[in-house]
Amino acid sequence: MTSSSATRSPDLDGIRPTAPSHGRQDRLRRLRHPAPPRTDVRERLVPPFPEPGTHLWRLLGLGPAWAQRLARAMAWLGPLLVAAMAGGIRFWRLGQPRALVFDETYYAKDAWALLHLGYEGTWPDRKITDPQILAHPQVIPLSDTGSFVAHPPTGKWVISVGEWLFGLDPVGWRFMTALLGTLSVLMLCRVGRRLFRSTFLGCLAGALMAVDGLHVVMSRTALLDLMVMFFALAAFGCLLVDRDRARARLAAALPTAADGRVRPDTDTGDRTALGPRPWRLAAGVLLGLAASTKWNGLYILGFFVVLTLLWDVGSRRVTGARHPYRAVLRRDLGPSVLSLVPTALLTYLLTWTGWFLSDDGWGRHWADGRGGTWSWIPAPLRSLWHYEYLVYQFNVGLHTPHKYQSNPWSWLVLGRPVLFAYDSAQPGRDGCGTASDCTRTVLALGTPFLWWSACCALLYLLFRWALRRDWRAGAILCAVAAGYLPWFLYQDRTVFSFYAVVFVPYLCLAVAMMIGALVGPPDASRHRRIRGTVAAGALVLLIAWNFIYFWPLYTGTTIPIDSWRSRMWLDTWV
Repeated sequence: MTSSSATRSPDLDGIRPTAPSHGRQDRLRRLRHPAPPRTDVRERLVPPFPEPGTHLWRLLGLGPAWAQRLARAMAWLGPLLVAAMAGGIRFWRLGQPRALVFDETYYAKDAWALLHLGYEGTWPDRKITDPQILAHPQVIPLSDTGSFVAHPPTGKWVISVGEWLFGLDPVGWRFMTALLGTLSVLMLCRVGRRLFRSTFLGCLAGALMAVDGLHVVMSRTALLDLMVMFFALAAFGCLLVDRDRARARLAAALPTAADGRVRPDTDTGDRTALGPRPWRLAAGVLLGLAASTKWNGLYILGFFVVLTLLWDVGSRRVTGARHPYRAVLRRDLGPSVLSLVPTALLTYLLTWTGWFLSDDGWGRHWADGRGGTWSWIPAPLRSLWHYEYLVYQFNVGLHTPHKYQSNPWSWLVLGRPVLFAYDSAQPGRDGCGTASDCTRTVLALGTPFLWWSACCALLYLLFRWALRRDWRAGAILCAVAAGYLPWFLYQDRTVFSFYAVVFVPYLCLAVAMMIGALVGPPDASRHRRIRGTVAAGALVLLIAWNFIYFWPLYTGTTIPIDSWRSRMWLDTWV
């Protein structure tokens, strides 16, 4: 399946004229955008997946039947192959460095406490505890006294699964992030395929994320942000499926004219109820899991609620609703909000089950015996509310200076990556004569050429959304904004650039969409298509080379100090 399907005129959710003038056709032709065809309304509501091409497989000597089967199998085989590559990268020497890297010193221990106590217990000072955990024989000085922690429990519960399988060991506390990082690449391939109606572009987006340095480092480190990314991406995929299913129901409800064609119908657009929407409920659960990992998941929930409502407006406009916003207010607003917000809230509360069932969790019995205006609310819920209030005060008041903190303005251009680990190599090993000859680092740095290309891609998507009304561009931009813009509200807070891993999938989708446009639309001249394909291929190869070049910095591989210096392209990276 080629990338051309992503460069066809997008579904404009009913804003497309049915009979463009000759002048408009000429302008579209000059811009290399084909004139909008007169398509059936059902196809505009749910564009079909193009029939996969078999030319490549025929060239390899396969017969027509086998070529067709293999081409269709690529809808899943392609994403699985990309995910296998991503998994190999993320699980390779997962236990290195053998240390509690950056904030692993908190989350790995809290995960172990949750596994054994059901709540976060108390550990001695990290300078004492970390060497004991890494020693042989191992010492685990965990106390059952509840400890105040700054983040909800879901992410640490996820980490605890790996520790249950492999013990309190670097492989144990990193296993689940590596697994979720791999699965997120598989999901992105499928999300991109549904979004662009192109297996090629979906797999390209997944492959780009597979070789993004920040995603690799976060997949190999037991921090929480990659889990927020995973749950949010899964929710985004569920909402895409829900969009297609809801539009298919509207299409099925439209009457068929005498000529066999389906045209917009006012009554259908204004009055048709969409019925149960299980994929939207699933998205609510996933967004609740994202928020119960880190609170920035709440912002993603808010953005996605607005996004789905706007999708419903577009669906009803294409169907023929006279007043699409009014129709959404009457038919879709209540079910949409109820499917997402209460579901997410209930999921959030359920993730605290271990704390609710405990007697020693921090603040568990704060509300016991207290009266007041809110005494009608069960004491455990009031205790949790008090706990969360203190956590909020802690998070918004976190102003402790850190060497690697950065302002969100610099994240997209990789202004200040975070050094997770730095160690001088031992003399006489790995070709190092002295300790100062070589170094091993783990740097949370996105693949530079991918991120800088993404800056251009976001500008292209702004053009597509604002001037071409391309819903795909709007969806990607909304997801980027959900993970990125809220951090600008905390200019004085201590924040780090690796928080940007939450919106890495959508940067990769943006670059894939830009590359699809670079290749050119299907009706472009052969010369234009060849030039576009060469340019797109060169960009992809450049990104892949860039990842290989920075590979030692992502995996803690020992390299000469001069090689390390040559990779410090910006002074702010040191």
